[in-house]
Amino acid sequence: MDKNKNYIKADLVVIGSGPGGYTAAFRASDLGLNVILIDKNQKLGGVCLNRGCIPSKAYLHLSKIVEEAKEVKDIGLNFQKLSINFEKINSWKDTIINNLSSGIKSLAKQRKIKIINGKATFLSADKLLVQDIQKKNINIIFSHCIIATGSSPSIINNLNINHPRIISSTKALSLNKIPKRMLVIGGGYIGLELGTAYSSFGSKITIAEFFPELLSMADQDLVKTLHQTLKNKFEHIYLSTEVKDLKPDKDHIVVTFKNNNKLYKDTYDIVLLCIGRTPNTYSLNLEKAGIRLDKKGFIPVNKKRRTIIPNIYAIGDITGNPMLAHKATHEGKVAAENIAGLNASFEPKAIPSVIYTNPEIAWVGYTENELKNNNIQYNKAIFPWSASGRAIATNSSNGKTKILSSKDSSQVLGVGIVGINAGELISEATLAIELNATINDIAKTIHPHPTLSETFANTAEILNKTITDLYIK
Repeated sequence: MDKNKNYIKADLVVIGSGPGGYTAAFRASDLGLNVILIDKNQKLGGVCLNRGCIPSKAYLHLSKIVEEAKEVKDIGLNFQKLSINFEKINSWKDTIINNLSSGIKSLAKQRKIKIINGKATFLSADKLLVQDIQKKNINIIFSHCIIATGSSPSIINNLNINHPRIISSTKALSLNKIPKRMLVIGGGYIGLELGTAYSSFGSKITIAEFFPELLSMADQDLVKTLHQTLKNKFEHIYLSTEVKDLKPDKDHIVVTFKNNNKLYKDTYDIVLLCIGRTPNTYSLNLEKAGIRLDKKGFIPVNKKRRTIIPNIYAIGDITGNPMLAHKATHEGKVAAENIAGLNASFEPKAIPSVIYTNPEIAWVGYTENELKNNNIQYNKAIFPWSASGRAIATNSSNGKTKILSSKDSSQVLGVGIVGINAGELISEATLAIELNATINDIAKTIHPHPTLSETFANTAEILNKTITDLYIK
């Protein structure tokens, strides 16, 4: 008798339908594999689509419109007093999410991928148990598996208070009204993005950051421009500050801060915890598949994204930093192609990062801190957007473009941009690094005028000493 007769069989099972998971499932199906895609939620797309990247960028789009409307008052354009229908905004945001999620489901259906909504746990290195949303158990036997379960907001253990006014980034994207005063604990990209959005909507925002700098992972000469802007928008930015206590009191939260060994208190309608993200590996029973986590809780993988168990792969946030959707997407393709018999490796020369505040910050390759810590000699050139006609004409002259080059000013080591649309501009720099473009290649590439993209070529011209838009002895 076949002991596996009650199992659903698949060439590949993908656990998690985020950007990495659904990309892996689609690529594997296109390569001829029989694929099952599992997600604990009914809406496909993972955290990025449903509770992260997409809804936050929808808010930030509106935030940018509000801020631009304020800025043009000094130029001569005056609009009527802002009126915000937050219920309608959230309905619009949810429509975006639903349309994109439905699109993913439709693409899966076209590829004849079986979708199972439920929680998956390993029984062994080739078997899974899935409890679906009706609490029904489904047994699956697979030849290969890709784990793509993403991450969740981290918590502060001594501040883990279960209260509706103490929220994570997930809840911040589904509030039913705009808080009057909001404390954001954490000066990283998630906290600053959500703080930027709610500040534009009318909330008085306070940032409390434990470290002495905002966005400590980025070069501070770029962050300084953003910090100055946020300082004028936010109520307070507290650095080197620890939140010692959160005490619910009627319709607000009493917060105790510690800075320079001094304690002080303030009250807020909402407290938003944004201190990072934790990989979702705790409920998978990985040990039954023979997989062990590293010291930081991530699943170790090789350049093919294969774990220590040959038929099990892992991609995205659960495999380590940077926790970025575009990284997971490329890893998903690599894993799927290897499972299908192709020879693929995840070996990017650089992965871009973007902070979608106003102004945006984007960088790719080495940062200055990384070059210094690795004792790598480098040259630096910065082109101020105050010398860019397009930046001046769009009221964006507070930006800058920076290139870090090798000591002989030939190789691009890193690029950083702060300013409007920095996230769009960084792609050219990423391509330049990936294709080993020289400083000379960039400087001699004709860029359209007037554009912000010109500033990338202008910065390269500083390094190869051909700049004419600035006077440098």
